[in-house]
Amino acid sequence: MKKFLFLLLILSACSQGREKSWELVWSDEFEYSGLPDPSNWGNEAGFIRNNELQYYTKQRTENSVADNGKLLIIARKEAYDSAGYTSASLTTDGLHNWTYGKIEARMKLPMGQGMWPAFWMLGQNIHTEGWPRCGEIDIMEHINNEDILHGTLHWHNERHVSDGKQIPCETDKYHNYAVEWDKESIRWFLDGIQYHEVSIKDSINSTSEFHKPFYIILNLAVGGNWPKNPDATTLFPDTVFVDYVRVYQK
Repeated sequence: MKKFLFLLLILSACSQGREKSWELVWSDEFEYSGLPDPSNWGNEAGFIRNNELQYYTKQRTENSVADNGKLLIIARKEAYDSAGYTSASLTTDGLHNWTYGKIEARMKLPMGQGMWPAFWMLGQNIHTEGWPRCGEIDIMEHINNEDILHGTLHWHNERHVSDGKQIPCETDKYHNYAVEWDKESIRWFLDGIQYHEVSIKDSINSTSEFHKPFYIILNLAVGGNWPKNPDATTLFPDTVFVDYVRVYQK
């Protein structure tokens, strides 16, 4: 019994040491009201990707608003431009980017056919290199009514390639979603528990994309290639609730 307790103390000390090695370098705690802080977040606007149905609006509190210490990203069923749905996609593109770190958000997600919330990153050089040569780190994706979380890496190795894993998750409750990213690998965590890892050491398998700066994206898509369309069971409006977004570095 003494040996077991001693081992637990060692493991606890090692875990605390790892946590202490991370230093908070950027965050948004959403302790304000109104539109997301423009010094932290910009907006994608219009129809962006994946044959999604929503029009991403810009600086519209009906779709993205900080309220009572949370960021709300809201998908609505409404006529807007030529779309039948609106939502928001917030990014730090051109404002903040990082090479390596622990990138974490605490979130509660919608459940419904056709709903596709995501917390992810793109290489800052996407505007010159394009996708997938810029690289993509999907920290968290969820579709439809699944109790499943997806974490995936996308990059270019003569063609588009990816490496991902799923893990059970009650996504309509608050959880911490994170990656830890360094020169050796990218590791995915759900509530502090690692469930996936991809090696990028020495740019193995043409992973040089992941040794360059990336920016953050938070969005709620409606429909598209993966989840397909909403149906009569899908409730609108529906919302992603974000408690905080934090970036740490060694």
